[in-house]
Amino acid sequence: MDYLDSLKVFVAVADAHGLAPAARHLKLSAPVVTRAIAALERRLGAQLIQRNTRSVRLTDIGERFLGDCRRLLGDLAEAEASARGAHADPQGALSITAPSMFGHLHIAPIALEFLALHPRVTIRGVFVNRIVHLIDEGFDVAVRIARLPDSGLTAVRVGSMRRVVVAAPAYLATRGEPRSPADLSRHDAVGFSQMDGIVEPWSFGSVRDATQPLIRFATNASEVAIAAAIRGQGLARALRYQVDADVDAGRLQIVLEEFEPDPIPVHLVHVAGRMARASLRAFIDFAAQRLRAEPLLRSDH
Repeated sequence: MDYLDSLKVFVAVADAHGLAPAARHLKLSAPVVTRAIAALERRLGAQLIQRNTRSVRLTDIGERFLGDCRRLLGDLAEAEASARGAHADPQGALSITAPSMFGHLHIAPIALEFLALHPRVTIRGVFVNRIVHLIDEGFDVAVRIARLPDSGLTAVRVGSMRRVVVAAPAYLATRGEPRSPADLSRHDAVGFSQMDGIVEPWSFGSVRDATQPLIRFATNASEVAIAAAIRGQGLARALRYQVDADVDAGRLQIVLEEFEPDPIPVHLVHVAGRMARASLRAFIDFAAQRLRAEPLLRSDH
């Protein structure tokens, strides 16, 4: 059995949770499957599975190697299909993740428009306010609103996003509008806190030692902070897209615009070092075009 076939056997064993079920699925004898796994482990110099009389369990090395095998075999199948012209029209499943509110407001409509154009594609959208690990969690593409660290991901920049300070007009009418960060000590505010309870301090680009507002309410949910600001709880910080509708409707007003920090880059990211599937390439091109046309992703908006 050649190396490529042994990788297919390993994936089948992992999926079937056993040597005998994998053998039945592959229409091979159990000894052939056992020898293939043993040969693969000898070649790698590492144990991939732990065996007992009833089932097998992947080792930590086996779990990592399984992900690599899936990508390798998937890329090979994609290359073969592409060479045969099978992917002139994108097809297959895509998994997409984005921050919760941005996903609801901007990525979901783009995904639905893409599906209408490509009926052979299916999409799973997961919108959560945490960094999703693309490889470990099985996602194809993610939206990142952040300054990206060096990584093994390919990033396609689609714009940038302002971080603004807002308050309800009624609050500003009562307490006055802050004209500089030095005025913050005279204001109440809604703060953002992590799960550990630490509240993020307010900073303003090149302004050093900005005074801090009184944080009377802190939350880890941006939509809750925005709702509190609308109710007059005080100033709140948010990304521009999160408050766009409320600003347009007059429920919130942006203040301290001239002291805003530099806009935050927005990227579509996917795993580097591999031939992207036709459906993934098509989606990234489509989504990038749509997002770059969004006024909110221009730093002057």
